[in-house]
Amino acid sequence: MTTTPWRDPALPAAARVDDLLARMTLEEKTAQLYGVWVGAATDGDGVAPLQREMTSEYDWDELITRGLGQLTRSFGTAPVDPELGAQALARAQRRIAAAGRFGIPAVAHEECLAGFTAWGATAYPVPLAWGASFDPELVEEMARHIGADLRAAGVHQGLAPVLDVVRDPRWGRVEETIGEDPYLVGTIGTAYVRGLESAGVVATLKHFAGYASSVGARNLAPVRAGVREFADVTLPPFEMALREGGARSVMAAYNETDGVPASADPRLLTELLRDDWQFTGTVVADYFGIGFLETLHRVAGSPAQAAHVALEAGIDVELPTLKCYGKPLVEAVRAGEIPESLVDRAARRVLLQKAELGLLDEDWSPEPTGRIDLDSTANRALARQLAEESVVLLDNPDGLLPLTSDARIAVVGPRAADALAMLGCYSFPSHVGTHHPEVPMGIEIPTVLESLRAELPDAKVTFAEGCDVSGPDTSGFEEAVARAAEADVCVAVLGDRAGLFGRGTSGEGCDVADLQLPGVQADLLDALVSTGVPVVLVLLTGRPYALGRWHGRLGAVVQAFFPGEEGGPAVAGVLSGRVNPSGRLPVSVPHMPGGQPWTYLQPPLGLADEVSSLDPTPLYPFGHGRSYTTFEWEPAGSRELERELEIDTDGSYDLPLTVRNTGDRTGTEIVQLYLHDPVASVTRPDVRLIGYQRLELGPGEATRVTFHFHADLSAFTDRSGRRVVEPGVLELRLGVSSAEVRHTTRLTLTGPVRVVGAERRLRCEVGLGE
Repeated sequence: MTTTPWRDPALPAAARVDDLLARMTLEEKTAQLYGVWVGAATDGDGVAPLQREMTSEYDWDELITRGLGQLTRSFGTAPVDPELGAQALARAQRRIAAAGRFGIPAVAHEECLAGFTAWGATAYPVPLAWGASFDPELVEEMARHIGADLRAAGVHQGLAPVLDVVRDPRWGRVEETIGEDPYLVGTIGTAYVRGLESAGVVATLKHFAGYASSVGARNLAPVRAGVREFADVTLPPFEMALREGGARSVMAAYNETDGVPASADPRLLTELLRDDWQFTGTVVADYFGIGFLETLHRVAGSPAQAAHVALEAGIDVELPTLKCYGKPLVEAVRAGEIPESLVDRAARRVLLQKAELGLLDEDWSPEPTGRIDLDSTANRALARQLAEESVVLLDNPDGLLPLTSDARIAVVGPRAADALAMLGCYSFPSHVGTHHPEVPMGIEIPTVLESLRAELPDAKVTFAEGCDVSGPDTSGFEEAVARAAEADVCVAVLGDRAGLFGRGTSGEGCDVADLQLPGVQADLLDALVSTGVPVVLVLLTGRPYALGRWHGRLGAVVQAFFPGEEGGPAVAGVLSGRVNPSGRLPVSVPHMPGGQPWTYLQPPLGLADEVSSLDPTPLYPFGHGRSYTTFEWEPAGSRELERELEIDTDGSYDLPLTVRNTGDRTGTEIVQLYLHDPVASVTRPDVRLIGYQRLELGPGEATRVTFHFHADLSAFTDRSGRRVVEPGVLELRLGVSSAEVRHTTRLTLTGPVRVVGAERRLRCEVGLGE
């Protein structure tokens, strides 16, 4: 029988938490505000920035007598069998509950950027590949599976998705992002949140906010984004994921913006997030982010001061382990230097979330139920589908692809026969497994070479590596060129090696000076092209690379962004023709490698002009991708899409379109809706995405798609900092990419300037068959 109100699940969570807080000591309240990272390395290479320097020693048995807020990465720190890991986590939770006066377990969190970062778990395509799919429904289903695996293992919180919008593709963490457009990032990221939260796992939005806008694309570098860039590019994906996705946690970013670290910014973490957006969940620190206020940002002179600044700003939980919110915080509160009310505020949010998760209930049990299979057949099928949908056919000018079934094929390149070529830096094999070379990978990952041989059993396939990913050695060129010269076609498989903090060519801390292919791969490609044998370039990368050097010289170009454990068969399927490519670029591909960190969201002065000798126009624009079939677009009813119309600044308009597959095989078209604002009170991007729809059609099949445009979608931040809808002319452009427009509708918005806020529409709804 329940004897205390805080244990009674029939009572409102707020009443339970108020009762519990009144019973807790200061030490017990602060214990709910930090995590502990059991087994974190204090020497050698880490998996978090400055891990060795920032990890403190503690007495576990003594520590948990006060309770514990979070357990950090029980599965994602070292290789552990999933079932044994779940049992070990359950034992740890029982010890935590037994040691404290209140028997409250910890929230267990894990990384889940491209799948549960655990040994033996499915390695899905990276988020940049999700963006290339333009398929939020499939991403939501993937996240639901990830969430189910996390819950089965005893994990409550996932540190994903990343909602940073790419501003400079030289940044190492581009692979972790969804793309360079806030609408694409917002809709795909929100779908991931819905999937994870539907499984009962707390989704954590990263990195709030501005992290991807660092100067010079350097990790943790200062951000000097203007007010409007921050409001109109950086923040919208987070707002959508909170309002529509229901994310219950937000991670404060490492960066500073205009001199103010995000972790010390109450305007961001309290006024905007909680007062304006009405967020009620928890704000967690990025790993060691509170300590960095002292050691890196130098806006605090001690761990206690860092704790004060962070608590006041609105960070509730210190991750990954205690440094500032432990003893330094307690002593500062006792000394009257930090108000205890700040501790109470954060502890209340943490305990409310624990109540939601059932961790305050008397019948709570940490025991895993049933067999744990983190790489199930269903998971692999989802990984395969997403990988196939994300492969982008950039070019196929003479129809070299699909390959003929009996061709002589020379497969060349350092990414062709390496399973790790499929994985981003937050997959377990790349993130943790490289530190344990004696341990098997834990999952099956077919390479492109293996997959192509399986896909085309009658073809004669030879192989030469040619060179390393990033090394200077060219001694393998001779064999590679010889193999290519003997073949009917050469498939050059080039790209990145994911890693951390300079141990890869892509990934966290692996920023680059320019967008040239790593190492001597560009020279290898030149040598292969010089044979005169048609070359199909296959890129397995975490960012776009400049390809203008080979434009018009290649037989075909295929781009895959770290497509996961089923990426080899997906790429081979595109090469063979079994898969009709349907991916579209979530980031632009540049002409030249140096000096043009560019995304498509440019105002007029960011576009090519006659006053500069540098042309930033991309080789392949955002949204671009080709297919093995053809499509015809027909405006519904005469030329309705071409005529000028009027709606008021709170009005709406429907854009109908019929799309027909005019080819001889099933294929997918992605219709994209862009907004062009010819005249505004501040400069605006020339075009920006405001809607899209995937359409899979059989040969000769047609469907009608209707975009329900509302004037709210034209809103932007004006000179005074208000978000407004202005009267005036707009162009709604339906296209197959940001640069290739098929139909244009001119709308005139009439009436007064309208100020919009949290109630505004964030997405363009789409109807099929209407």
